[in-house]
Amino acid sequence: MDIGVFIPINNNGWLISATSPQYMPSFALNKHVVQTAEALGFDFALSMIKLHGFGGKTEFWDHGLESFTLMAGLASVTTKIRLYASTAVLTIPPAIVARMASTIDSISGGRFGVNIVSGWHKVEYTQMGLWPGEAHFAKRYDYSTEYVHIMKELWETGESDFKGDFFQMDHCKLSPPPSVPIKLVSAGQSDRGMEFAAQYCDFNFALGEGVNEPTKAAGVPARMLEHAKKTGRDVGSYMLYMIIADETDEAALAKWDLYNKGADREALAHLLGHAAADVNTEATSMAAAIQRSASPINFNMGTLVGSYASVARMLDEAAAMPGVKGIMLTFDDFIAGMDAFGEHIQPKMACRQHVMAAA
Repeated sequence: MDIGVFIPINNNGWLISATSPQYMPSFALNKHVVQTAEALGFDFALSMIKLHGFGGKTEFWDHGLESFTLMAGLASVTTKIRLYASTAVLTIPPAIVARMASTIDSISGGRFGVNIVSGWHKVEYTQMGLWPGEAHFAKRYDYSTEYVHIMKELWETGESDFKGDFFQMDHCKLSPPPSVPIKLVSAGQSDRGMEFAAQYCDFNFALGEGVNEPTKAAGVPARMLEHAKKTGRDVGSYMLYMIIADETDEAALAKWDLYNKGADREALAHLLGHAAADVNTEATSMAAAIQRSASPINFNMGTLVGSYASVARMLDEAAAMPGVKGIMLTFDDFIAGMDAFGEHIQPKMACRQHVMAAA
């Protein structure tokens, strides 16, 4: 069972609250997080790309780094952990992303992969004059399909002459090629998104659901398995959970209660409003999950709140769901949270005993 960390590339991590830990993103912070993850035997680290925040009194995600340049820096100060950067496909041409990926493959020694972000937060793109119109909501995975096709051609053959609905290549060249095949991941929650992942990606990131209900989202990796069966490819799910842990269940729950009381309502209103703008969304999509959340301060991701032993038990339950190949973690406080994970939680997890034995 792989374990990874969703690193804090934007301010305040994934809690839209004035009473949760407040911090700005920096290379130093993310270097500390990823080097700690590597020392603890984590398998991967992923950085998102978010180009416009949600404002409010916490200025949530108004401050953020760029994914590829950050991961290039982190590749140079790590030796084992796999690294994934995210491309917002409307912002960078696929040939440039292919070349950047080949470069970071060289820096990392073959430890690099790309997360494909098709885009649902319209204002990220309108601010730069890059929004192609409302039709993109319905066609975004068609666009991403052509995007990935071009990258794969360049990596595998060094040339692309692809002609499609969105891209027209003219004997586009790429050399040197990556040292190993570049792994691709996506985060499709809808059936169309999972269909895309099953055809073109190696893993699909998916939201856990609920608070202290580690298997509530069991239907998500099960759906991904069904889509993978149709393509005959081995594509599993990496499930996303937030950990809020302490020595006792009561102490952890008190923190969670405090964070909810400090919810940044203005930032949440912005988030929910833009999620609702995706009029073509399926009921299973990310935008729909955000809209129906009863506790949206962390995007309705699965949240595990409790003692170290309780969290370890719940992570084992999540790992055992059919179709789950890994778990990606966020924390309320990344530095203290990862230290606690390494010292108190991972040693209690049955699915990570191979890591503890190796250590």
